Amino acid sequence: MPALACTDHGNMYGTLEFYKACQAEGVKPIIGIEAYQARNSVDERPKSKKKNAQQQDADFGGEDAKGSKLYHHLTVLAENNVGYQNLIHLSSRSFLEGFYHKPRIDWDILSDHAEGIIATSGCLGGIVLQELLHDDFDASLEAASRFQEILGPDNFFIELQDHDIPEQIRTNPQLIEISKRIDAPLVATNDLHYVDHSDCQSHDALLCVQTKAKIADKDRFKFHGQDFYLKQPQEMRHLFRDHPEACDNTLLIAERCNVEIELDRDLLPKFEVPDGHTEMSYLRELVSEGMMQRWPNITDETVSRIEYELEVIEQMGFPGYFLIVWDLVRHAKTTGIRVGPARGSAGGSAVAYALRIVDVDPMRWGLLFERFLNPSRITMPDIDLDFDTRYKEHMLNYCIDKYGDSRTAQIVTFAEIKPRSAVRDAARVLGMPYKIGDAISKALPSPIFGRDTPLEQAIQEHEPIMDLAKNVEYREVLDIALGL
Repeated sequence: MPALACTDHGNMYGTLEFYKACQAEGVKPIIGIEAYQARNSVDERPKSKKKNAQQQDADFGGEDAKGSKLYHHLTVLAENNVGYQNLIHLSSRSFLEGFYHKPRIDWDILSDHAEGIIATSGCLGGIVLQELLHDDFDASLEAASRFQEILGPDNFFIELQDHDIPEQIRTNPQLIEISKRIDAPLVATNDLHYVDHSDCQSHDALLCVQTKAKIADKDRFKFHGQDFYLKQPQEMRHLFRDHPEACDNTLLIAERCNVEIELDRDLLPKFEVPDGHTEMSYLRELVSEGMMQRWPNITDETVSRIEYELEVIEQMGFPGYFLIVWDLVRHAKTTGIRVGPARGSAGGSAVAYALRIVDVDPMRWGLLFERFLNPSRITMPDIDLDFDTRYKEHMLNYCIDKYGDSRTAQIVTFAEIKPRSAVRDAARVLGMPYKIGDAISKALPSPIFGRDTPLEQAIQEHEPIMDLAKNVEYREVLDIALGL
């Protein structure tokens, strides 16, 4: 395939990893989001009539009193770099302005950031199809026309899917009619949640993990069928053989989408230095003052080490970074907020010690600066600061006041399903006794330098696991765990 698209639900967390992976393989990355869209406005807060607890997040958050979904799906793609910037705006505003159950956009937010965006009418969860499912063809036509008006006639496509779902079989002819009425091109897609057809069981188990259900539960959230994999072009051509132009248009969109993400740029905000100073000269002055206080009887070795570190910092373009971190720590300490002494590789920096960013003397303990900053490996410095958690909001507000809210962000971390979690989850969703998952978990090899042995390798090479795998029940748990 010449191109692949990534449209995660409601976020762009995977964008850069996906972009780099495609570039490495010579495949064009198409950047997008399957956004959550409020029916009318993000100001709406409709009450949910949840079908059951397991379905509340999985099935569009339940329904309101009129039977409408709390939010709908909308597939948006970046046609160019302007579109990519607008995707970022859509994603950010959905969290900052539209969050209700999910991060949502609305018609107005889409209008504000429509340039460079290609959109489709979406899956069964989209507004266009939801109206059809409620037997309101006119409302569906009106919604499609509104998208076309916002995005332009060449940038809105009527999306056809065929997963052998009765609702799709019923509505696809109506979508084709809407396409003709508003002269919007068709595009054939496949809802993709796993790569191979054989992954469907693992994906079903993952849905159970996410919704705290068991595979045997009758009313749990599940997908209809096993066709949510990356289908080959010939499969798609056969499915939509009556509308070959719909498949042609997937290639047309791929040719039109050309986004180049500029990586490894210095995006640090400028640190305001006193008149007559550059960032580097001011950093040198602060370090010089700090040296005298930290090492009253300073040695030639320490002076040489400080000078070397400053040269590396200047060469790599990070004097502003050190000034920003110094300022944060200085502000905390002068206002009586406790700060941790040091954590991670920053403890190896004599410059950081002179600036009182860290309180561990690297010269005394023989700590290596190269573990922190290395001219042969260009990466941003990473100084872990530990502030008294009671004053977290105060420190955030200090950053925002000094650098602006558009230059201040919090980060998220991602939880991975590791071997021990996978086997416990697998045992639970299969309805197995707790002791089975616990026994496998305890039999797994211990982490080596903090890294877990891959489950597949443990099954093949680790005798305690190999012995357990001979038992049918234990093997079933391991098979599901491997998929997770």
